[in-house]
Amino acid sequence: MTSTFFNKSTDPLSQLKGKIFGTPERSLEQAYQAALSIKSIEDRYFHGGKVTVSTANEAQIPTSVQADFEKHLSILKQQMKEFNTSSSTQGNLGQDHLMRLFFTEGTLTKYTLEPQASALVPFSNNLPANTSSQLPTPPIQVIEVKQAIAPEKSRSRQLHRKNSRNSAPENAEPQVKAGVLPRSLERTINKIKNELDPNAEAEVVKSFRRSQKKTVVAIRLLALLILIPLITQQVSKLYLVQPIVNRVRNEAVTPVFLNSEMKEEALKELQTFEEELKLERLMGAAPALTSEAIEEKVKDKATEISQEFRHRSNNAVSNVFADIIAVLSFALVLVWRRKDIMMLKSFMDNIVTGLSDSAKAFSIILITDIFVGFHSPHGWEVLLEGLSSHLGIAANRGVIFLFIATVPVILATIFKYWVFRSLSRMSPSTVATLKEMND
Repeated sequence: MTSTFFNKSTDPLSQLKGKIFGTPERSLEQAYQAALSIKSIEDRYFHGGKVTVSTANEAQIPTSVQADFEKHLSILKQQMKEFNTSSSTQGNLGQDHLMRLFFTEGTLTKYTLEPQASALVPFSNNLPANTSSQLPTPPIQVIEVKQAIAPEKSRSRQLHRKNSRNSAPENAEPQVKAGVLPRSLERTINKIKNELDPNAEAEVVKSFRRSQKKTVVAIRLLALLILIPLITQQVSKLYLVQPIVNRVRNEAVTPVFLNSEMKEEALKELQTFEEELKLERLMGAAPALTSEAIEEKVKDKATEISQEFRHRSNNAVSNVFADIIAVLSFALVLVWRRKDIMMLKSFMDNIVTGLSDSAKAFSIILITDIFVGFHSPHGWEVLLEGLSSHLGIAANRGVIFLFIATVPVILATIFKYWVFRSLSRMSPSTVATLKEMND
């Protein structure tokens, strides 16, 4: 197989497709996952060597393994082709992407640069003698990879070597010598030296004060993000928005009810009051009243209900403007304290990472059951009805049920993808504990 696979496409349609859909990071990530799968097959069935199939070991390799290898190899080729097509329109890749690219191209090189049509199909030597001279030469420089290693380990080793070179004298030649003492004993000796160092206490106090300062800044920012919008909402509503709304709605001819739901509630309350008067008169609990007296009492009650619902309507309109002001205050706090956001993020990360695997799994299960669990539709229904009443909007049952049928499903899908994509890498033990608790 030739190595023209690495050539970047010069077709304008392919370049346009690469600009719109084929982002280098996404293609490289998918190619990297396929390369890891191929490396796993190599380690499990071929002792870390190249995947090959001969008549001797063909019966020992399952057919499913061969199919998986061909599938991952096809994905690797396709994604690297998209990467080479789209990377010309993107910026420079970071160090982590370069290490992934090194590992991916190393795996791909073993199965594309040698004259094989497929790694799982025995190569046939029945080719013309001048076939190799007709094969096109790869336009890029191919890096010979003797042993592919994981990008994370390779990156840490490179950083360690870079720091060692920077700390060594310029004329000194880098030499790697085995230590006389075991590393564990050296670490113990270094620990004792640090404890006996007269400046150790000052360093510990200095480090503690830095950590304390970061914690105070993070807690203060969290309190500001919570308290300032709430206080702003209440103060602006009582002293700014509500007086203006009351004056405008009382002077102008405005409807008492903002929506039909308020009108139905008021009508039901008035009917209940009238039926209570009739019941008390029939039971003898109240003196007999004429129809004019009953009508007068019903009229007074209607006026009282009208005033009550006008106040509720004014309150709902005030809530809308007060909430907008609260959101603006929240955004202003973020802009004003944007330098402290990283400290807050670091503080939250320390809290999360400080939890045990069982505590992390418990928190995840609790949060997901509240928002996307079996009983979550009732909670969403109460929440949406309360929000509509707060803003003076009629609670549309169809819209609420549609929201409940779609949003929790989307949230559950995002959560499962996050567990599969990110959490399994950050904390595999938490994922294992989560599965055991769910089962």
